[in-house]
Amino acid sequence: MKNQRNLQLAVLGLVGIFSLIPADQSLLAQTVCLPLPRLLSTMPMGGQAGTQFEITVTGENLDDGGELLFSTPGLTAVRRMQADGQPEPGRYVVTVAADCPPGLYETRMMTRLGISSARIFSVGALQEVTQTAGNTSVAAAMPLQMDTVCNSVMSARSIDYYSFDAEMGQRCFVHCAAKGIDSKLDAVLVVANAAGQDLLVERQGGVLDFTAPSAGRYIVKVHELTYKGGPGYFYRLSLQRASQDAPVPVFASTRTVSSFSWPPQGLAESAAALEQEPNNSGEQANRISLPCDLAGAFATAADVDTYEFTASKGDVWWIEVASERLGRPTDPSVVIQQVTGEPGQEVVTDLVELTDIPSPMKPSSNGYAYDGPPYDGGSADLIGKLEIPQDGRYRLQVTDLFGGTRTDARNIYRLIVRRAAPDFAVCAWGLHMELRNGDRNALSKPLALRGGVTTALEVVAVRRDGFDGPIELVLDGLPEGVTASGLTIPPGQTRGIVLVTADQNAPRALTFANFIARASIAGQSVERPCHVAAVAWPIVDSWSEIPVPRLVQGVPVSVSGSEVAPLTIAARENKVWEVKAGEKLTIPLIHTRRTEFSGGVLQLKTFGHGFVNNPQFDVLLTEDTSQAVLDTAALKTPPGEYQIAFYGSAVAKYQYFPEGVAQAASVLKAAEEQASLAAENLKKLEADVATAADDQKSLLAERLEAARVQHQQTAAALMAATQKHKLATEQSAPRDTVDIVISEPIAVKVLPGEAQ
Repeated sequence: MKNQRNLQLAVLGLVGIFSLIPADQSLLAQTVCLPLPRLLSTMPMGGQAGTQFEITVTGENLDDGGELLFSTPGLTAVRRMQADGQPEPGRYVVTVAADCPPGLYETRMMTRLGISSARIFSVGALQEVTQTAGNTSVAAAMPLQMDTVCNSVMSARSIDYYSFDAEMGQRCFVHCAAKGIDSKLDAVLVVANAAGQDLLVERQGGVLDFTAPSAGRYIVKVHELTYKGGPGYFYRLSLQRASQDAPVPVFASTRTVSSFSWPPQGLAESAAALEQEPNNSGEQANRISLPCDLAGAFATAADVDTYEFTASKGDVWWIEVASERLGRPTDPSVVIQQVTGEPGQEVVTDLVELTDIPSPMKPSSNGYAYDGPPYDGGSADLIGKLEIPQDGRYRLQVTDLFGGTRTDARNIYRLIVRRAAPDFAVCAWGLHMELRNGDRNALSKPLALRGGVTTALEVVAVRRDGFDGPIELVLDGLPEGVTASGLTIPPGQTRGIVLVTADQNAPRALTFANFIARASIAGQSVERPCHVAAVAWPIVDSWSEIPVPRLVQGVPVSVSGSEVAPLTIAARENKVWEVKAGEKLTIPLIHTRRTEFSGGVLQLKTFGHGFVNNPQFDVLLTEDTSQAVLDTAALKTPPGEYQIAFYGSAVAKYQYFPEGVAQAASVLKAAEEQASLAAENLKKLEADVATAADDQKSLLAERLEAARVQHQQTAAALMAATQKHKLATEQSAPRDTVDIVISEPIAVKVLPGEAQ
């Protein structure tokens, strides 16, 4: 976690991809991941409640667009129509209901390939405007009224300037929403005087609390930390008047992946107690009694918050601190000390030091993306246990390991000391791969399913207060023809898999699924929601770019209905395969191949508790059958019921929407015919005008002008149809595409072996 934040400050930025097929990918020998629809931007990025306005969207693999959906019924959208009655590509009319609550929502697009990845869409109460071009100097500053939000996009190597008028003593809040709404922008926000001289600066995405020292004009400057820019560097600049006693607002933001483990079940929204400063030393320690729930802040540089309590020998307490999971750039640490001796002669002995919540999965090898996907369910926050060795006094000190030189009252924390309350939290994301050349592709993987595909969701758990039981994963409410098999997270482990399978003939559909995890705790069955994470922007090579994943809202699952998986692997029979413990089980496999492949061998590993150590085995991509052998003696698999699957990666000769070529050819033919007719009509009218009598020339001239307009329109339509046909042809050319191949789930029952 620490390395990730340091690298985020050092790396020079992320590169967005906006075309349907990224231009640079055409130069590659092979692409990664079968195309999935990804919504990358909307402009504007939000709107005022009770208004209607137009937006423009961009993305990958959206084709000509589709239905735009929102995570709240208070937002709706329809296609913007052209004069010819056809929808205008990428343009929508959005309506925000008057009673739509302010906040961050998600928008997705239902496309030919299914549901897209999400992009944040903001709803607020302030009036909305859009940036005017050329506001890159003080003289050209764009005027802003108070209580306004401006939707903007940063240009590379530039500064955006805005101006506003304020009376002497007028207080206002200036905020630049960027990272918290899926932008790549690391914003630097400045309030300056009318000459452009800086008065107040914010470099960490916070709010500028500005009070005008005199009446007059003021300037707001916005730029990217390293002066990058482009379509992915959008932002929403808000200017809001404030009363003198108004608290600085907390602006809504997306949640990091690490935050899925917060808050504990049943925690009150507000802490029961507050830290009292000063409390930097034992003499100033806040007296508390256990259990406790209090809120504090790393408000000053090198702040050490000290609490003192009494406890009895044998007591066991669990301590949890949240700060990084509250969205703050902090790294909390707790030290518990035993205090003995009389006042003035006290002896302080360190007992326990608690730091990070470890990643539930393999640690990173490069500091910010482990060898596979760019997700880390751990946190710089902490959960740990304290066992009291004897009756007496104890001190608990909370510090921020990143706070040695910072003074920032916004760096709050929540400290909880409780009796053991065993529990868990879970989070899932699409399974990724590491390529042979070391590139770690970080791509959002919406559950947009092709017929015949099985896809995997990797699920991690943060276990709380000693809970080590099995966790069952359940995904239901799926479209017709789609099933999910939860591979239980075994006792004491922190990783599981959910397999989602679409039947080859599953019809086109979209549902919002219910994703939960179940476990038995203290004899009671409990359910917890399973959060889902996705990468905010496609990252082709995360050695040079830092992926930024976040939690998403809801679990939409779609079936394309227009494409099928290149390869389906399934057991020959859909049954429970039985084997006695200590014996071998041979499972015949059927390959349904729907395209050609580069390379003739697919190496398969095994998912599923009890069988993960099954040796990798090869199947031939040129054959229709193979077999898997499971040796329960070598695997030491105990009797029980299991769900397994086999997985590997293959390079398919994939064609993107070949039907689109025929469709584009049909449109091109019609455009050619219309253009030819218009050209012939124009030529005839020109000849008629040249030979017409004087009394007819005026009437024919009007018809000639109309024919010229029609000729221009049909010529433009022909050019557009020609370009569309060319693009469709290029996109549909067979392309080597490497993707993860996962077999359909297989049920295995291991029976008790023969008595020895």
